[in-house]
Amino acid sequence: MGDHMTKDKIKHEAMCLFAQNGYNGTALAEIAKQVGIKTPSIFAHFKGKEDLFLSVFADLSWQEVSHVEQIIENIEEATVEEKLSLIFHETCRFYLQNEVRAEFLKRTMLFPPDFLQDKIRERFITSEESLSQILREIFVAGIEAGVVRKEKTESLIAAYYCTIDGVFLQMSYYGKDAMTQRLEAAWKNFWLGITNKQAQID
Repeated sequence: MGDHMTKDKIKHEAMCLFAQNGYNGTALAEIAKQVGIKTPSIFAHFKGKEDLFLSVFADLSWQEVSHVEQIIENIEEATVEEKLSLIFHETCRFYLQNEVRAEFLKRTMLFPPDFLQDKIRERFITSEESLSQILREIFVAGIEAGVVRKEKTESLIAAYYCTIDGVFLQMSYYGKDAMTQRLEAAWKNFWLGITNKQAQID
């Protein structure tokens, strides 16, 4: 197994164990065992458990950003509603399709190790700002076109994140079938809430 493949395997197994047992409940020895290496070998790739944990979190955060960037590249000619709808639904599927990834992020965001809170927040804000910039451009275009009601873009972005976060939490309690209906209801009401009422009449 090459160095790059080993590093990726370490991160994957670490994500699975952190998702299942949390940060404090996961030992490097367990991760090494799942990878099929000796514990000291992990230190050839990471400074320690903290570095590994933060690396997994950063990877997942940027995967979401990359996912949205790819969506936007493929729908440049779409309407504002189509863009927002696709981003919303694909972001939700991004987590629904990988329960381990979703569980890791839920644990990390809701129950972070106390001594890592600031570092987690810093990495989260950095990746979220990249997403926010994408959303900001779409909302501005929607306001200029008269489709989205005149509102501070940061308020619209905040409303979007609150909707996504609500869906993210509910994924833990409902199966995929139930979430499909809930996703549609969440999207419909979010869109109606930000739409320019005059545009709806016209």
